[in-house]
Amino acid sequence: MAAPVFQIEDLHVSVEGKEIVRGLHLTLRGGEVHAIMGPNGTGKSTLASALMGHPAYEVTGGRVTLDGEDVLAMSVDERARRGMFLAMQYPAEVPGVSNANFLRTALNARRGEGHEIPVLKFHRQLQEKMRQLNIDLSFAERYLNEGFSGGEKKRNEILQMVMLQPRVAILDEIDSGLDIDALKVVADAVNSLRSPDVTFLVITHYQRLLQYIVPDFVHVMMQGRIVRSGGRELAQKLEANGYDWLKQELGIEDETVGAEA
Repeated sequence: MAAPVFQIEDLHVSVEGKEIVRGLHLTLRGGEVHAIMGPNGTGKSTLASALMGHPAYEVTGGRVTLDGEDVLAMSVDERARRGMFLAMQYPAEVPGVSNANFLRTALNARRGEGHEIPVLKFHRQLQEKMRQLNIDLSFAERYLNEGFSGGEKKRNEILQMVMLQPRVAILDEIDSGLDIDALKVVADAVNSLRSPDVTFLVITHYQRLLQYIVPDFVHVMMQGRIVRSGGRELAQKLEANGYDWLKQELGIEDETVGAEA
């Protein structure tokens, strides 16, 4: 399969009638890591949720394509089967569904009928990836995220990613709530997947994460759109000077477009 090309063109997204994303353009290609940074309330998490088809986020304009196919015309499960993956800022708890059953069902949905992964092979792969992420093997039989700490939920999201091997991986604040050791483990898992077969969109507030997952491109999002793009040095400058210097340089008033991060 060819390397993915994921394009976002003039995207507009509203929540309860209020426009949050206001004409965003971005192109991601296989092998690339794109980081989106920005202060609270600028639409970063709204962007992530809208790309995966969350029904609370209404796309009012623009196009999103994956290898030329119209993503916005796809259902959520179709997007996932095409290889899109979202590691959520606040992973949901699903009582009654074990991690292992959830992952095997998701993996088989990606593989398609007649190509299901054998049970023993699945469990061997699952245990290997759990050890890689320092996740206790007993978590495989625990209900999905139920009773997990914030850090455990984030590791569990990355476990799903390394098992599913997506083509477009959207990581929303995966560093939130992680201590430095957990952050390194999560970053190592992300870096292990870097290849021409996958492109990453990493959403974060802080440059700290980008010390371990080195981006090819850094984009600053304010007031619902990308206002500046650059390399890793842009993230370092933001860390040193904060967002105010860029707001002043661009003449942006201190306004947020939504309540989310």
